[in-house]
Amino acid sequence: MTELLLSTLAGVIIGAIFTAIKLPIPAPPVLSGCVAILGVWGGHQLVLQITERFFS
Repeated sequence: MTELLLSTLAGVIIGAIFTAIKLPIPAPPVLSGCVAILGVWGGHQLVLQITERFFS
């Protein structure tokens, strides 16, 4: 839970800094980009689970 709160706080701070200095945010601007990031994470977790279950 602490990791989630810290990463959210870091994202808010970085978003505020980028907005204050008028730069584009360093994140996907659309929902499909965010879903793609979740897909990459999900694929990573899937491979970890498969290798842990069958190859360890």
